[in-house]
Amino acid sequence: MNPIPWGAVYAGGVQLGAYALQRTGAPERERLLRDCSTNVDNLAAGRWETLLSSALVVEEPMPLPYALLLVAVLGYAEYAYGAWWAAAVFLFGHAAATLLVYGALRTTTDQPTRRALDVGTSYGFNAVLGSLTSALPRGAVRTAARVGLLALAAAPVVRRGRTFTDAGHLAALGVGIGVSPAFDCLSGAKHQKIT
Repeated sequence: MNPIPWGAVYAGGVQLGAYALQRTGAPERERLLRDCSTNVDNLAAGRWETLLSSALVVEEPMPLPYALLLVAVLGYAEYAYGAWWAAAVFLFGHAAATLLVYGALRTTTDQPTRRALDVGTSYGFNAVLGSLTSALPRGAVRTAARVGLLALAAAPVVRRGRTFTDAGHLAALGVGIGVSPAFDCLSGAKHQKIT
């Protein structure tokens, strides 16, 4: 077992950064968030580093229940798969969902959408959550969990007033569920199943 809980370190760092960002002036805060955002304008301009930087900042401190859930999901993923695999799924899911959203929006001429702030931990969180379904027993339990999670993520996408972030959450969850079978193959006997 890894002695350093990297998921907790990550979540704590993001949270501390959010508190520090609140203490800066509004123009500086806005500039930093815009520089880290994976919005359409930034990606269209070739600012691919935002695929990483956007996962390191949030617009405001995370609510305590969400922060604790993030730590729990990342912590269990580290326990079940190891820190490297958990981080890889988080980053892959974050980047893949971001690029899927960008692909859908890249031709839009709506300036507020093109310049919208798109930062945070939620795409990576959803990807890791989806991948954790492979830790469930095969069969009805695993299938029900996957269908239930996808239904919960799809509900905001089909309602009025949806945002591209809602679609990104669904995409990230789908990416996580999509990579979860690989964990059955890659982790073998070391895989920590939920019983």
